[in-house]
Amino acid sequence: MYDNVCKFLAENFSADLASWLVGRPIAFTQLSPTELNVEPIRADSLILLDSPELLLHGEFQVKPDSTIPACMANYRLRIYNRFPTKVVRQVVIYLRPTRSPLVRETKFEISGLWHEFEVIRLWEQPVDAFLQAPGLLPFAILANGRKRLEVLRQVANQAEQISEANIRQDVMAASAVLAGLVLDTISIRQILRSEAMRESVIYQNILQEGEQRGEQRGLQRGLQQGEFTLVVKQLKRKFGNIPTQLAKTIQQLSTAQLEELGEALLDFTTLDDLSSWLRQN
Repeated sequence: MYDNVCKFLAENFSADLASWLVGRPIAFTQLSPTELNVEPIRADSLILLDSPELLLHGEFQVKPDSTIPACMANYRLRIYNRFPTKVVRQVVIYLRPTRSPLVRETKFEISGLWHEFEVIRLWEQPVDAFLQAPGLLPFAILANGRKRLEVLRQVANQAEQISEANIRQDVMAASAVLAGLVLDTISIRQILRSEAMRESVIYQNILQEGEQRGEQRGLQRGLQQGEFTLVVKQLKRKFGNIPTQLAKTIQQLSTAQLEELGEALLDFTTLDDLSSWLRQN
């Protein structure tokens, strides 16, 4: 859910993203993962933005992931095969604070192969860097600096000043979703007016995802379902198919519990570890 919102922002506000990452508003066009001519491994989080002078490969991540270095190396080789002369910049952007050493890994190294990429931890970035352009406003709440409620109020005030209604709605909806990583729902609703977001593409996608899974509790349930989907993907990547009963138990967890499981599973070595964690929690 969260990485999909980040992808939406990167693809629809690419010049704003470039202003932050590159230092100037380069006009990017979006590339499909199929441009790499190989079935992508991480299509759900992959962002490819192309310009005449630079190809930007970005990955937004909520939780630490031990597979990131290998994935970045894999994609760099795929990009080289498709665009051998292109200057490439690879960036992994972690959204939520964590003490895991995984968010500080910037290279992949095995015998005979070494690859390096960039890592940005949003909670270490200054808030003001995200208050300069509409497409960056939703990230401000995750940055380092002033009190979060004050930051969200400033984001809301600046978003209200956006003249184009569809852009204003999308920015506010994206801000609400990402704020859910660090603030409670009540606080978010008090500051960001839900009626101002309901026509946004992001808001409608969240509701549609909830409806497709038989959920009728709107935005909050959509977020919980997104967290469940992410955790199951991580578990399947690690262990293969998950027994149906375990999957049902996981689906009953709250959003907060799913977030805790997402970090805990990094230390699991067998499905018995998963079963033990579920019994304890």
